[in-house]
Amino acid sequence: MPELPEVETTVNSLNILKNKKVIKVDIHTKKLRYPVPLNTLKLILNSKIINLRRIAKYVIIDFDNSNSIIIHLGMSGRLKILKNKTLITKHDHLVFKFTGNNKLIFNDPRKFGFIDIVRSDKINNIRYIKRLGLDALDRRLSSEYLHDKFHKSEVLVKQLLLNQYIVAGIGNIYASEILFDAKISPLTKGKELNKYQIGTIISSIKKILKKAIRSGGSSINDYVSPDGTLGNFQNNFKVYGKEGKTIRGHKIEKIVLYGRSTFFCPGIQK
Repeated sequence: MPELPEVETTVNSLNILKNKKVIKVDIHTKKLRYPVPLNTLKLILNSKIINLRRIAKYVIIDFDNSNSIIIHLGMSGRLKILKNKTLITKHDHLVFKFTGNNKLIFNDPRKFGFIDIVRSDKINNIRYIKRLGLDALDRRLSSEYLHDKFHKSEVLVKQLLLNQYIVAGIGNIYASEILFDAKISPLTKGKELNKYQIGTIISSIKKILKKAIRSGGSSINDYVSPDGTLGNFQNNFKVYGKEGKTIRGHKIEKIVLYGRSTFFCPGIQK
């Protein structure tokens, strides 16, 4: 699943469409994770993109008629920017045609992503946005904030980092890398962490995610940026996908927590 760095990279790549006007929307499927909003998508016709941004793992495209598109890429979704003459391929579910001979295509083999359209001033009131915790790169993410969320919790710290209602944007890959960088075991319960350790986790969150953004995200299975560029941060993984290998003389292990693969180094992460 695309995580915060991949979504941020996607948004940055989409800036080429800023000030472009939508002239046509072709819909090739009626349902992704949820039904495609066939009627409301008409609201953006002949409207110009004025801003592109990210909220957690959501791509937000704002138009000059006060409507916004919200896109979640799901497990395997991606956005592609192509020229109008380019042929539509398998799993290209929505095609937005713009002035300037550009297309924006929502491709999603597994159909776990979704698209929504709302009034721009109502985005923060949408149920799935309103419930989100602080963004992982929000300046307000502090030791006090996380300590308040963690200090009574029996839940393991890795699962707490994946909880989008606590910290929004972190997924399975980066949770493993963040905890390795912080030298904290994913088997540690939230209530067992002191404020210093929580501060270390916050520093590692910002360090790892910012490095990943600078590297264009991680391309493992499906992720490719809209301009076709692959991410490079997978080449900097310390533990993810490296079970059985050693780092600093210690063996990396793979376990399953809450149904998710977890990679860590017990000799380093305490």
